[in-house]
Amino acid sequence: MLHVERQEAILQLLRDKENVSVQQLTDKTEASESTIRRDLIDLEKEQQLKRVHGGASLVKRRKEEPTIAEKTSKNRTEKITIASYAAGLVQHKDCIFLDAGTTTIEMIPFLTEKDVIVVTNGTQHVQRLIDYGIETYVTGGRVKKETAALIGSKVVSALSAYRFDHCFLGMNGVHEQHGYTTPDPEEAIVKETVLQLGTQAYVLADHSKLGEVSFAKVAELADAAFITSDVAAGIDRERYQDYTEVRTVKM
Repeated sequence: MLHVERQEAILQLLRDKENVSVQQLTDKTEASESTIRRDLIDLEKEQQLKRVHGGASLVKRRKEEPTIAEKTSKNRTEKITIASYAAGLVQHKDCIFLDAGTTTIEMIPFLTEKDVIVVTNGTQHVQRLIDYGIETYVTGGRVKKETAALIGSKVVSALSAYRFDHCFLGMNGVHEQHGYTTPDPEEAIVKETVLQLGTQAYVLADHSKLGEVSFAKVAELADAAFITSDVAAGIDRERYQDYTEVRTVKM
């Protein structure tokens, strides 16, 4: 099988299955394991796939936004662990921004002893912040039903009045070449604006976000550090360190 034919066969199998092992690829192409691994490296550089432990998975350029219920139930223990670590970075009397999201909301119980001021565009965050007695400012704007996030020009305008010690953002995709991405261009603008207003900016990303690409670009990886966990040992987190600061929390 020619080089081009072999790589097309790899991609076709990925389109069919979304995740494949090196063994499946060697069986399909009758190539050696070392040849397949070289192909996977080349195809990853072309952003056609992402390598995982023992194989590869398809890069999905997503425009669809999962519902809040879908996001909340997914990887919740991991999200709480990441959120607890992120809250530990906040100092007494800091002014912080909490982005809408199912990981950032988990920071709230860990902020109660810090006497912080929180600005948020997360409608689901507001009542929880109030319940925990945290001084809260809401950006206003239009509510996006899929994520309960406030978006639009009014949010961007309101944000111009603030400066933050720390900004904590959610993201749908974290990718070496494509940077931070999210499905909604309006939400991307809000996130991009926030990144410009914080002394320190952090993206909170569970392991499922690594290597993913969504429709709308928010920023380059260098524009914010990201906090993730050590779940899924097959993910090569070290390669992201060439682009930004990576903080990996032990589960």
